[in-house]
Amino acid sequence: MERWVNRVAVVTGASSGIGAAVAKYLANNGLITVGLDLCKTGIETLRDELNAEARERIHAIQCDIRSEEQIIAAFKEIERTYGPVAVLVNNAGITRLTTLLAEDSSQDIRDVVDTNIMGAIYCTREAFRSMKANGEDGHVFLINSIVGHRVPILPNSTLNIYPSTKHAITALTEMYRQEFLNQKTNIKITSISPGIVDTSIYTEEIKKEMLNFSSLKRLKANDIADALVYCLQTPPHVQIHELIIKPMGEML
Repeated sequence: MERWVNRVAVVTGASSGIGAAVAKYLANNGLITVGLDLCKTGIETLRDELNAEARERIHAIQCDIRSEEQIIAAFKEIERTYGPVAVLVNNAGITRLTTLLAEDSSQDIRDVVDTNIMGAIYCTREAFRSMKANGEDGHVFLINSIVGHRVPILPNSTLNIYPSTKHAITALTEMYRQEFLNQKTNIKITSISPGIVDTSIYTEEIKKEMLNFSSLKRLKANDIADALVYCLQTPPHVQIHELIIKPMGEML
């Protein structure tokens, strides 16, 4: 991890769950870590869980990942205040209980698409610009899902737009790999696809939607942070393109 010490990492959706775990791990490993989230306070409270030295390395910017304008402004602020971006973790993601055919589903679908797909595209574009302009290596992560590779059959499901957005992330991972190479850079791209992770994305409504949720095998947010740090510390000639992580005994 030595080559990343004192370099800037950006984590979207960093106020809780996987994003919070990743932000803490990166700060503990010496990176200047900037969290982007609607809930700025949630990121700032992470400092209480770190040692004194690492606390100084976590920063928060309020940003709606659905907004291209806010993302552009946030990255300009990051570069101006902390320096060029070296690591980007596209973690922000939401889901909504709706079907694709419901007549009143337009706003819910737009929110999920804008957060899960467009937010990742805008953030990656801004991070790549910063990485390339500074002539350094870099690493972009896309937090994907196992449903981005195979859609499970769930009777009467209303989570239908979510796996569609995660399939888009799978395709984007390969397209970014090709574009990064075409731009003649040493920037890596990694998609991390967990099974069910015990985070707040699973609201009480969603738990009711998923039959026998309490009995399903689940990962912890720290499991994903561990995997991300492993990918980050690989040698410059090694690129982990896709990493699928399932809890033991998962049946999805």
